[in-house]
Amino acid sequence: MDMKKRITLELRSRNPAEIAELVVDNSRSADGEVEGLTDEFTELEFLSMVNVGLNSLAKLPSLPKLRKLELSDNNLSGSLETLSEKCPNLTYLNLSGNKIKELSNVEALQNLKSLQSLDLFNCEITSLEDYRESVFELLPQVTYLDGFDQEDNEAPDSEAEDEDEDGEDGAGPTGDYDEEDDEEEDEDGSEGGEVGLSFQEDDEDEEDYAEEEEEEEDQAGVQGQKRKRDVEDEGEEDDDDEDD
Repeated sequence: MDMKKRITLELRSRNPAEIAELVVDNSRSADGEVEGLTDEFTELEFLSMVNVGLNSLAKLPSLPKLRKLELSDNNLSGSLETLSEKCPNLTYLNLSGNKIKELSNVEALQNLKSLQSLDLFNCEITSLEDYRESVFELLPQVTYLDGFDQEDNEAPDSEAEDEDEDGEDGAGPTGDYDEEDDEEEDEDGSEGGEVGLSFQEDDEDEEDYAEEEEEEEDQAGVQGQKRKRDVEDEGEEDDDDEDD
């Protein structure tokens, strides 16, 4: 799908001025230029054009509020001076997987005064000696290059930080209290299980004992009846002897 058609679909009949984020990854630019974007996208803050076959940014419209731009896996080697002219407020720029070979290719980014994070993964420039030191020196406004600062500290993930902060807020005293309650419940449950088991064993012992008593009583009754019959039989025999 060509880029212009993809942008039309992404709009979904909305006014371009209503769009804050636009993703047209893997669409196709017929002549290697930006197509379908106009100056009407005045509120656009995030734009992703990954793997769209760009050779140039010359036709990029003015996007004054754009802060994040994804341009990885294209064929860009120059024309980066357009970015400072059309997107002066960029804070994040991803140029990974492009044909950027020399420091002179990124020198035009010096005019992006708000640029904080720059990615050049899989570009030939990364193989240059003292690549990181040279880029940081050339672009002093950049804090993170390829995800790390000059001291090799990893760049924070703003979305993850927001989630962590939300989680911490939600796991305040109430969260700690619930955890303690769960532990107490577990302890009570384990003790209750042992008590229940002992009661069950006692009940079984009592049942066995009652059965034994019943058996003994039955046996005693049978023996008593037998003795009684034996006595009666002996009495009858004595009567017969007297008659004789």
